[in-house]
Amino acid sequence: MKTTNRNMLRWQIAIQEYRGNMTIIYKEGKSHTNADGLSSWLLDNCGIQLQLLQQKYRSPELEFQLEEPWLRAYKDNKFFLVDGLLYHREKHTSALTVVDRDHISLILQECHEFPYMGHMSEDRTRERVASTAWWPKWEQELSEYINTCEICQKANRKQGKKYGLLQHIEEPKHPWETINMDWVTGLVPGGKESYNSCLIIVDRFKKSMRCLPCHKEDTAMDTALLFWNNIISTCGVPKIII
Repeated sequence: MKTTNRNMLRWQIAIQEYRGNMTIIYKEGKSHTNADGLSSWLLDNCGIQLQLLQQKYRSPELEFQLEEPWLRAYKDNKFFLVDGLLYHREKHTSALTVVDRDHISLILQECHEFPYMGHMSEDRTRERVASTAWWPKWEQELSEYINTCEICQKANRKQGKKYGLLQHIEEPKHPWETINMDWVTGLVPGGKESYNSCLIIVDRFKKSMRCLPCHKEDTAMDTALLFWNNIISTCGVPKIII
């Protein structure tokens, strides 16, 4: 068998109790052409749907929730009845309407933490919820649920350094008060000194630019002298360097 991933490991754990009566043989996908349709068919959350079908629509809850966006969906003809059950239609999908908060919590949990699949992304969880049930502002509630999932936050924690402080750049009032500078490297060596780089300096007030030839191997002291001789000596000391 190829290197196993987390999904394969979950399945191996799930079938451990049956290992004495079965043998697992790996078969590459390109040669596995005789699989029947049921083997490849992804079933919806049957357990959740059964509980939703058994729920009772209590009148006080309906009276309380017959406000926006319930009325808006009703006016848009998005509700329809099938065998006495209220469904909601959205484009090409239909889902059972849910009122009970306990069922909503169960749906979010089951669709996000699908057994043997791990904690799915927000997009995949949204697809499963959309085919299972509908209630007002369910997409917003789904995002909040996933953003507060402790396991997802630990698994998807950001790596690397923190972002710097975002600051507003004030528009300069005088020439060479604020400048932008950057290097262009990897140039073909040219000139008597065989320069292979260029320090570009732009005045943000007049939009004028100066190109100072230099070497990629220059030290901080070399760059400071270059800046002093070509900018500070003729234009003064800038207040802000970007």
